[in-house]
Amino acid sequence: MGPTSVLSRFLRYVKVDTRSNDGGTSSPSTPGQMLLLQQLAAELRAIGAYPVTLDDRGAVTATISSTSSTFGVPAIGFIAHVDTSPELSGENVKPIVHRAWDGGNLVLPDAADAVLTREDPVLAAHVGHDLVTASGTTLLGSDDKAGVAEIMAAAEYLITHPEIKHGPVRIAFTSDEEIGRGATHFDTKRFDAVCAYTVDGGEAGDLETESFSANKLTVTFHGFNMHPGYAKGRMINAVRLAAAFVDMLPKDSLSPETTEDYEGYLHPYTVDASIERTAVRLLVRDFTTSGLEEKKALVEQVAREVVSRHPGARFEVQVEEQYRNMGEILDQHPKVVEYASEAIRRAGLEVRMRPIRGGTDGSRLSFMGLPTPNLFAGQHNIHSRLEWTSVQDMEKAVQVIVALCQVWAERS
Repeated sequence: MGPTSVLSRFLRYVKVDTRSNDGGTSSPSTPGQMLLLQQLAAELRAIGAYPVTLDDRGAVTATISSTSSTFGVPAIGFIAHVDTSPELSGENVKPIVHRAWDGGNLVLPDAADAVLTREDPVLAAHVGHDLVTASGTTLLGSDDKAGVAEIMAAAEYLITHPEIKHGPVRIAFTSDEEIGRGATHFDTKRFDAVCAYTVDGGEAGDLETESFSANKLTVTFHGFNMHPGYAKGRMINAVRLAAAFVDMLPKDSLSPETTEDYEGYLHPYTVDASIERTAVRLLVRDFTTSGLEEKKALVEQVAREVVSRHPGARFEVQVEEQYRNMGEILDQHPKVVEYASEAIRRAGLEVRMRPIRGGTDGSRLSFMGLPTPNLFAGQHNIHSRLEWTSVQDMEKAVQVIVALCQVWAERS
């Protein structure tokens, strides 16, 4: 199992622009995602997976038949998403392989300010690895095309090595995970597995069994517009209301910039502004549902204080539930986590149990009846021009997927 297969796949996949669109109404939200999904379906058929389906909602599913002679080995699944973050361009990605990195500064060629240095302790631990970056003006797309490539490489390895004993293996590639829609149309009953594993994590050895619980809030301020030359005492500028609201949110806590580990946050990320009406959208994250409610109450308190200073102004808050902490479900299925830990150890890695400061398709799938923890994929600096991954870590992920199939067969 050399790195060539997973690397060559990865380099192909990142060149397809699959940036999702939060404002899109189609599924998938962008045509590039369907293009890559069609490519993946064709590749799965070519390596011998059967059956392979691509639905019109943007999901590929496939099966690798059991090779185990033991009756009753359950089907398990592996899932990755093809879309990349809408926050940064995924067009004309130019992947660069830095062979046997010597620890010196990596200045990405298309942007002088895009520099990777060994001051980052995670990067420094990868001296000697073959690193993959983009060229400095786009993201790389390892979130989650690393996972896609790893699942594809593992699938091909299992099919070409029938002497490896495993039960039925289900594969799924989804769309629009980055905008919270990856599991919306996922048919867990048709997928027909006892559990699944998203391959959508970071450092080699990471196993994530807890995720944020997540809501999206839209706080809309309503003002009053009129000609600015005659507005004294009459205009209520909703843009100013929204600006005051954002400024009054906590600055030294409860933001992505100031939190870590199990701390949640409020994150204003877009503003749709006009004098008459301005909407501020916020991501709300916590590891408990009660924490989400506390943060919503704080948002309402701040908004109420803002409009109280401007008679005639008003606000409203809309809540969109996104996903919940998958740990609530995975705690009820200890084997799913135990077997993943064993597979990571068989690949020669130390198991690191970490909470996801974000969500994966598994966050929602777990609550839809498919327990789904998250395995590492080798992603680093995701959603950034400084995104990178290690070829050796991607190959370790392939080994873990193969070993996990074996563990389930051995212990069933």
